[in-house]
Amino acid sequence: MIRAAGALLKAGHLVAFPTETVYGLGANAFDSDAVAAIFGAKGRPSDNPLIVHIADYEMLVTLTPPPSALAQTLIDHFWPGPLTLVLPARAAIPSVVTAGLDTVAVRMPDHAVARALIRAANLPLAAPSANRSGKPSPTRAPHVAEDLDGKIAGILDGGPCAIGIESTVVRVLDHTIHILRPGMISAGQMARVLPADVTIVDEMAHAEQFPAAPRSPGQKYRHYAPQGVLQVFIASDLATSRARIEHAIEEDRAHGMRTAALMLTAGAANATYRVELGSPDHLETYAFHLYDALRACDRLSIDRIYAQGVKLSDKSSGIMNRLIKAAGGHVEELDVPG
Repeated sequence: MIRAAGALLKAGHLVAFPTETVYGLGANAFDSDAVAAIFGAKGRPSDNPLIVHIADYEMLVTLTPPPSALAQTLIDHFWPGPLTLVLPARAAIPSVVTAGLDTVAVRMPDHAVARALIRAANLPLAAPSANRSGKPSPTRAPHVAEDLDGKIAGILDGGPCAIGIESTVVRVLDHTIHILRPGMISAGQMARVLPADVTIVDEMAHAEQFPAAPRSPGQKYRHYAPQGVLQVFIASDLATSRARIEHAIEEDRAHGMRTAALMLTAGAANATYRVELGSPDHLETYAFHLYDALRACDRLSIDRIYAQGVKLSDKSSGIMNRLIKAAGGHVEELDVPG
């Protein structure tokens, strides 16, 4: 199967494949026509750059000049793994991959099937998430089929993705690491391996608006969104957000709406669909289940979805970024100041 999928990629076709984060939709990163087909299949805006996936360091040199010392430190500690680096792009990379920028986003996935496929194709693969643009990302092969069946040449089924949200994306500039998209590799983890004089800036945490020319996927557009309206409630005491969700569901039921509750605690039994995704102490479980739960809401034709969020922290930044983006900014802080 992997050899056949590699042949399809060499021939200019699109193949979906598993990674540890989400399923990717791969094409030969040096084939402009094949990469353009990704945008067509996904309905993806053309000014949204793609991440290029590699299997070894020999492939890295075909995409970018030798990395800086800081970039190399991150590579040494976090590759293979869910960290994407935005690096200077070589001229050979088609502009459709980089959205016309002078940089290219690269990562080495920590998934045996993904790396075996890249080696079988013997090509770096441009690969965004294998879903229709804007929808919840796919963490299982059936999710890919729901969105892209008939639009791509094949799907490699590697089972559920171990992490469940997309990679952390960073750009290294001088002595500053800019987090362009948070993920499960946090600022704190990076700080522990970097020199003490390096500054880490979370671009998404303080941005007043999205940049006109995003350097990374996930910066500009509403992403990860279900069909129903998603509302996130955040409180230090989960009993507070649970009560708010239960009250909102009762109001919706009175108007005949189908509701869902994505919980960190027990409760919300009055929802049409409820799921306990994890706990504040185990946000990895929340990430693992999140997109699957959002897609379940779509299959169940849920009108309104309520989610328990957590306070923003180094550990929670990735999962809260996905929740806030999926909710289109519909987030309510329930704690009373002072």
